[in-house]
Amino acid sequence: MKGNMLLACMLIAGVLNSTSGISQMATVKGKVTDQQSGEPLPLATIQIGPNGTVSELSGLFHLQLEAGTYRLTVSYVGYLPYSDTLQLVNGQTWEKNIQLQPQSTILETATVTTGRYQKPVSEVTVSLEVLKPSLIENSHRYQLDEALEKIPGVSIIDGQANIRGGSGFSYGAGSRVLLLVDDIPILQADAGFPNWNDIPIEHTGQIEVIKGASSALYGSAALNGVVNFRTAWPTTEPETKGAFFSGMALSPKDSRNQWWDSPPLTFGGSVSHKQKFNRLDLVAGVFYLNEESHNEKTFSRYGRLNFNTRYRLNDRLAFGLNGNINRGNNQDFFFWKSESEALSPFPNTLASSDILRFNLDPYLTYFDRAGNRHKVLGRYYRIDNQNSDQRGNASAQYYSEYQFQRNFEAARLFLTAGAVASGSQVEAELYGDTTFHSRNLALYANLDKKVGNRLTLALGVRLEDNLLKNPGFAYPRGVVQPSRERESKPVLRIGLNYELLPYTHFRASWGQGYRYPSIAEKFIFTQFGGISISPSPTLKSETGWSAETGLRQGLKVGAFEGFVDVSGFWIRYQDMMEFNFIDLQTGFRSTNIGETEVKGVELSTGGQMKTGKLTLNLIGGYLYIDPKYLDFDTSPLQPGETASTGKLNAINSSSDQPVLKYRSPHSMKMDVEALLPKWSLGASVQYASFQEAVDQTLLFIIPGARTFRDAHDTGYRVVDFRGAFQITSKIKCSVLWNNALNEAYILRPGLMEAPSSLALRIDWKL
Repeated sequence: MKGNMLLACMLIAGVLNSTSGISQMATVKGKVTDQQSGEPLPLATIQIGPNGTVSELSGLFHLQLEAGTYRLTVSYVGYLPYSDTLQLVNGQTWEKNIQLQPQSTILETATVTTGRYQKPVSEVTVSLEVLKPSLIENSHRYQLDEALEKIPGVSIIDGQANIRGGSGFSYGAGSRVLLLVDDIPILQADAGFPNWNDIPIEHTGQIEVIKGASSALYGSAALNGVVNFRTAWPTTEPETKGAFFSGMALSPKDSRNQWWDSPPLTFGGSVSHKQKFNRLDLVAGVFYLNEESHNEKTFSRYGRLNFNTRYRLNDRLAFGLNGNINRGNNQDFFFWKSESEALSPFPNTLASSDILRFNLDPYLTYFDRAGNRHKVLGRYYRIDNQNSDQRGNASAQYYSEYQFQRNFEAARLFLTAGAVASGSQVEAELYGDTTFHSRNLALYANLDKKVGNRLTLALGVRLEDNLLKNPGFAYPRGVVQPSRERESKPVLRIGLNYELLPYTHFRASWGQGYRYPSIAEKFIFTQFGGISISPSPTLKSETGWSAETGLRQGLKVGAFEGFVDVSGFWIRYQDMMEFNFIDLQTGFRSTNIGETEVKGVELSTGGQMKTGKLTLNLIGGYLYIDPKYLDFDTSPLQPGETASTGKLNAINSSSDQPVLKYRSPHSMKMDVEALLPKWSLGASVQYASFQEAVDQTLLFIIPGARTFRDAHDTGYRVVDFRGAFQITSKIKCSVLWNNALNEAYILRPGLMEAPSSLALRIDWKL
């Protein structure tokens, strides 16, 4: 008994001694915030001598240290670092609100898409472009795909994104560029297709575009790259703003194409509000568009309501719900009546649709006491398209993701890892009027390692597991048997970034890509203007890789600050998918076209010059690509012979050279804007050289397609002008003249792009 009491006394004495030691240590604590907005900065790096930590969700940090003299450094991506010398004594508490100043240099723009955590654009290991909201607003882009046209190396062909020639064009199905909204995929479940007008562009925080395979981070459909739309959040001051706009088409260059007596009109507007309510952040907005197209009998009318919420329960935990609903109707056509009536529809090619689409996105973010971040993301995406001619489709898509992040300060290593589970249910007349189910599971991890002060290494790996349940169905030309298809695929990426000199960064990367076929590509059957499209149930997945080396040079010449970026790239695909014409009975069908490659070089630049009251903004670039079929056989098809992959590619191409379809070898973009306190002027130019190859069958079927193509074999040049006047500090009026040279051009056979047009826009803020 005495022994037990003695042991208990010893333990109590030890605890008291330990507690006394802790109480005598010095305490350093504070809060890290943005100097301009007052916003807390979570995951800021706090280094005090050999000791380190990161700030919590609220920006707070806390460390206990032995007495002594220390150097305190606080750093955050996109901000100037803060430093101070601390002389601490036992029992002292040092406390300060540390306000970091945003860093204006373009090379330090904070991005998240390449590693799923914030890092400056200068340190990424792949080509990444950033588009700011001011350029979108000033150039009157009210839909995301139109805004993306500003980015060098990116083109949009009839709604499909194409990065560095890696995608081409396949009507209405299968995107190789993954669209994200706040890091969550938002492609239509059945077709793998982006609905650009679902994106609340009036709430743009920043748009980030990765050029190259990104499946290791984001899975299937990121084969050619990623577009990540990041929503803006409120600052300390409430903000309400709106825009009203109206426009009209002018007479086309070829007067034979004009079908109207009075010009087609477009009008619409948006109102958005951002505000903090103590612990609650709210973003909400409405948007409406009524657009009568330059193409006869085609229009788009829709209204969109959206909101984002974030509630900080305490200093470590935040959660919220984001949502968007889009309701409207539209009508368009597949190809024109003739070259002389290029803005009028060919009989039986008009398609109308009543749409209802909405998504709800719950999420949660938690910082544990070790500084690790835990994030749970979710999305329910519902689509109901009531289309004409038995082409209706409905789908429900579910997405959930758990993400873990840890910064190993001592090892200078940042880990992001996670698990994804998603699924969909698709019902459509287009696919046998039956129900398909799909499921995707994935595990991923990404490591960024800092070696010395100049070298950053990146390694990413992902395991994808896809399941598709096809119930089977009959269609007019045959039967698709029931199937249960399951496929697993690992993908890998590696990269490095080395700072050769201050503001000179060399990068190199290699990444695998993977894309599972969409339901539309495998099972669609329909007709457009007498053209049949048949199912392809044995279609295989695309795989591939992209490699790149690049140099990004920061520039500061007098009042100009910007960058020049030069890169060389090589993209290789296996079992690439395209819609090809098979025969008169089958019509078009999605097929695997064998191996393909795209090699090229890209130059991009951007910057800003401030002198006196004048500010000049610049963004632009040049792209050269060499896109090739590696299976291409122009030898004649013998009677009774089944066409090989190479012969099928040659038969379907308008060129006798192994050139991939719908790619322009040369393209160039430039946008220049001059800002004064009251006035602003801007101009942009886009050039794309002649597409050397398109679908041979479309040139044969579409009246006048070959004639137009032969007459316009030098590519196209589109020039836009804009000007704005600040009427008051709260009201701005803009005039925009698009396609000022009235260029007549097409991006794919049978669909004329817009002639010259004028638009008026009024922006206001409260």
